Amino acid sequence: MYTPGPRARVFRRRLLAWFGRSGRDLPWRRTRDPYRILVSEVMLQQTPVARVVPAYGRFIRRFPSLGALGRASLGDVLIAWSGLGYPRRARDLHRAARATRGRLPTDVAALDALPGIGAYTAGAVVCFSTGAAVPFADTNVRRVLGRVLLGRTATDREAVEMDAALMPRADAARWHHALMDLGATVCVSRAPRCGECPVYEACLAKGVDATPVRRQAAFSTSDRRVRGAIMRILVRDREIGVRTLRKEVPDDRVDRLLAQLATEGLLVLEGGRVSLPGHRVMHVI
Repeated sequence: MYTPGPRARVFRRRLLAWFGRSGRDLPWRRTRDPYRILVSEVMLQQTPVARVVPAYGRFIRRFPSLGALGRASLGDVLIAWSGLGYPRRARDLHRAARATRGRLPTDVAALDALPGIGAYTAGAVVCFSTGAAVPFADTNVRRVLGRVLLGRTATDREAVEMDAALMPRADAARWHHALMDLGATVCVSRAPRCGECPVYEACLAKGVDATPVRRQAAFSTSDRRVRGAIMRILVRDREIGVRTLRKEVPDDRVDRLLAQLATEGLLVLEGGRVSLPGHRVMHVI
């Protein structure tokens, strides 16, 4: 178990002071509604804040409550999600809304058991909605705590242990927001801005982090590009013939990816036509 020493306590004090001066004002930080916090956390999983802010506002206006989201068709949810990518996140959010029947559980274990949420998101929702001192770690938290206290990016387990030991019990939400903001704006993955860092003197990494950067396949040649093209067409038209779709997306992976998306519940494939879930397929003779 990690035990904080004087340097760690200096780090905590300086981090929170910096956040008081430089913390980001984000719309989901102005609410304690667990549903709205959940929406923001799911959106932020793989999408930059700059893209999430306007999308979050539009989504909340369209589905202002968990009940409203659960009553909507998945097709309507996918349309509202358009532009954020990774539509499985929208599908899982919709499934969670239906599974909870309009009321989110308030404990981490029950939230973690919902579709697509996981330990980090469950902890974040409970902490930010109730103020409970729940330890959790996303990529930014792992990087900041690890670099400062270990000299390298921490593992999930290490970060959660350090978070649990350092987190102010009376101000856990502010603490986590501060860690996330420092990681997102100063202690970034590549070329960290150490000269601007408020905790530089307490940091063991001093700008050096040997953690290898995971490289993804080029988007231009990936299945994700073709899947995205298919979903954008469906969001636009709601329903389209497979032959027409093949012409609009001239790629030999279309049939395989249509079957994959249908298996994932993101579209309906029937009678030579493709549609969004909840939209009636019109059979053309």
